[in-house]
Amino acid sequence: MRDDTSNLQLLGKTGSEYPTDVDPDILETFPNRFSERDYEVSMVTDEFTSLCPVTGQPDYGTIEVRYVPDKECVESKSLKFYLFSYRQEPTFMETVVNRILDDLVQKCRPRKMTVTGKFRARGGIAIDVSASYDI
Repeated sequence: MRDDTSNLQLLGKTGSEYPTDVDPDILETFPNRFSERDYEVSMVTDEFTSLCPVTGQPDYGTIEVRYVPDKECVESKSLKFYLFSYRQEPTFMETVVNRILDDLVQKCRPRKMTVTGKFRARGGIAIDVSASYDI
């Protein structure tokens, strides 16, 4: 049985342009073929960047998305593009983690999801932020 990929727009394209504005519509999903069972998906990138809304300095971090899918799974290339779109976004670390969670929950309606941001130290303090959703 083949997976349904008919609604995916980014996967398989070469030369795609990276977005410059945050837009949750970038996120794509595909049907979960195993929706009758609980299993966990973990996606991690250590290339996340956003901007401090006060100083304009970059905040570098690792973003981890862990979720138990229901009917839909998040397509990884679209997640990459979505996270990349924050590079010019002035936002606090606490805000960005909660915003990512809200956008992903809205898009794929998981059974459970946790988004964790581990941000590199600036001013001598590293900040880790986790936000969770559970139906």
